[in-house]
Amino acid sequence: MSDPSPAEGVRQRNLARLLRLVHVDGPLSRAALTEATGLNRSTIADLVGRLVDEGLVEERAPDPARRVGRPSPVVVADPRVVAVTANPEVDALTLAAVGLDRTIRLRERIEVDHLLSPDETATLIADRITAWRAGDLADARIIGVGLAVPGLVRAADGLVRNAPHLGWIDTPVRDLVAHATGLPVAVDNDASLGALAEHLFGAARGVDDVVYLNGGASGIGGGLIVHGMPVAGAAGYAGEFGQNRPGIAASADRRAEGGVLEDEVSRAHLLEAVGLRAADEPTLAAALAAAGADPGVAAELERQRRILATALANAVNVLNPSVVVLGGFLATIAAHDPEGLRAAVAAQAMDSTADDLDIRVASLAEDRLLIGAAESAFADLLRDPTA
Repeated sequence: MSDPSPAEGVRQRNLARLLRLVHVDGPLSRAALTEATGLNRSTIADLVGRLVDEGLVEERAPDPARRVGRPSPVVVADPRVVAVTANPEVDALTLAAVGLDRTIRLRERIEVDHLLSPDETATLIADRITAWRAGDLADARIIGVGLAVPGLVRAADGLVRNAPHLGWIDTPVRDLVAHATGLPVAVDNDASLGALAEHLFGAARGVDDVVYLNGGASGIGGGLIVHGMPVAGAAGYAGEFGQNRPGIAASADRRAEGGVLEDEVSRAHLLEAVGLRAADEPTLAAALAAAGADPGVAAELERQRRILATALANAVNVLNPSVVVLGGFLATIAAHDPEGLRAAVAAQAMDSTADDLDIRVASLAEDRLLIGAAESAFADLLRDPTA
């Protein structure tokens, strides 16, 4: 196939620009797209028409209540264009169908009493896609599959180098899922995808310098946004905050001699404190809230908050973010005493780095990893809508 002409290249970039705008910013009128891009109205009309023909956007009548002057059709991402996303963990496989309009069309958590193998994971994903296609996704155009994996994922080819809690070592998960589903597959670290989702759509939207920490069943991972861009590192492994070794001032606070952050600040310890074997994020948060007056639960939350504060202060001193976002059980720890956590971080960080620091909980809640995984699955489509 020959390379596109310069004019075709410009058109392709403009199509990608428009599709990304309605994907990231939500429904936009043609007038708003004209203003955002600087293109003229006839060009916008032509580009929107092409995206409609491709089945990627819809045009809808403007809201009569907001109509001022000449009405302009509203352009929205077509919700029938979806990515299937999955997050394998030590206690469950969570799946979702995420629309190009960012709606969660379907969500399912499959709890397991054993560690999922890569082959079993691929089979479960394929089975759910088959069932969904025969039911709620009968009208859908599935673009691909996005996987958020709690481990080291090599950026070049999506190979899972090491997901230690799952026991996956040098595993070609992308190829396994692609073979099982017949769909394009994107794989990345779960926390990196959570950082991307919160940056684009959540608590860090519009913020250029962000540290994100994700607390899940497999431990603690992280993601970085620097000058508005995700930072992956040389091979895609950046952000493994859970493997850092924070100073622990009180020896009574230590639970694992020589342990790393995720050994001390641990979802398993919180589950044990409230007497649960397994739970999703809302269930654990509710159990901690209900047992908040219990001295043992309160002491465990405070112990983990002290150690987390030290780890965050180290990150703040090194990276100087304007916002720290906490997801998963870390958000639950923070929500129990947000001002106390911020004060503890500020007390251990340099004054200049902590002056304007804002610590926030992930606003996308338990959907953040799935939405981030959808972004990885949508990436090629957003880059070239007509490919």
